[in-house]
Amino acid sequence: MTDLDTRVAPPRTPDLRRAAPALLGYAAVRALGLVALAVWSGARGKSPYTLLTARWDSLWYTRVAELGYGYEVRLPNGDVHSNLAFFPLLPWLERLLHAVAPLSYADAGFVVSLLASLAAAWGIFAVAEWVYGPRAGVCAVLLWAVLPVGIVQSMAYSESLFTALAAWSLYAVLSGRWVSAGALAALAGLTRPVGLAVVAAVWVAGVISFVRDRSAPGTYGAHDTTRSPSFTTGASIWRRALGMLLAPLGAAAYVLWVGHHTGKGPLGYLDVQAGWRNGFDGGYAFARFVVDKFTSFPSALAGAGLIIGVALLIWLYVIGVRQGQPVTLLVYTGVVLALALCASSYFGSKPRLLMPAFPVLFPLARALARPRVSRSALVTAGVAVATAVYGAFWLNGSGPP
Repeated sequence: MTDLDTRVAPPRTPDLRRAAPALLGYAAVRALGLVALAVWSGARGKSPYTLLTARWDSLWYTRVAELGYGYEVRLPNGDVHSNLAFFPLLPWLERLLHAVAPLSYADAGFVVSLLASLAAAWGIFAVAEWVYGPRAGVCAVLLWAVLPVGIVQSMAYSESLFTALAAWSLYAVLSGRWVSAGALAALAGLTRPVGLAVVAAVWVAGVISFVRDRSAPGTYGAHDTTRSPSFTTGASIWRRALGMLLAPLGAAAYVLWVGHHTGKGPLGYLDVQAGWRNGFDGGYAFARFVVDKFTSFPSALAGAGLIIGVALLIWLYVIGVRQGQPVTLLVYTGVVLALALCASSYFGSKPRLLMPAFPVLFPLARALARPRVSRSALVTAGVAVATAVYGAFWLNGSGPP
């Protein structure tokens, strides 16, 4: 048994002082990524700030912030790209910040992303610390920072904002703060379609806790790893029920509004996604995409890399199950992985779509937390340099569509 396996009780409240090493390490990794991007972009005569704030999805978000919904692009093949595909919380925040500060909408998106990425790092630390202890929490944050596509965390995209809301909602479930969990899940549902994963986590944890309260009064929490007290009082039961009711409201409200706006009813949002040739097919299209890579030798290497990457994700998820990761995290991670890997389009975007699945990094974080600090720091620094260079190369090339 190690100190990672014998924790007496998780911390009762998130503490910025405890999270400071993780946040400082995270800021250092992200700063390194931005410096690498600036150097690489400068050598190619490109603006790194434009790459971060005014390309790809960033343009769609700022257009929504400035002009609202209703804009669409009709492609020669008949596809219709509508900005209704983009959930509203990030554009709302961009509009708010633009209104109260002398910032353009693009500037506001960049600021929101930077602040949200720090909030996400703190939330990841809080969740990992609750389950595995502070050293694993620091390592989990650093692993999230050094993801190969970690540069997206500094872009005016919604991944950082969503991850922050998801992480703190999961932490609220683990610590028994059900109303906060539901409210944060509702906000996550206003940020990205994958907000469904947060809603599922809140609902599964809530149902399990209700069942356990009925079958074994006086037992502990929503699952056996939280070690938080049972919620059997009338007020606590109502708070739990209220949190579960709040959780789906954000996503449901936007999807129903899109259906009303388009005149196509509750399933109108699916038609919007279909215009982008995006949907859920159980992974069939992605599997064909991978198989097609093996038609020539250079692309076969990419195909092999994709297979290894997917296998690694599944392996880490299975390890999390075997290590007794809280069911809340397993449900959330499972839904994020399923939605990302089984989407029928935008295969180049899958790495960034997988970014919010941070609990899949926890087995690696536990392993990294066991060696001496100096060895862990050396490994992390080496990976950070490699991913900073890759992020600069990637964003100056194909980048995230």
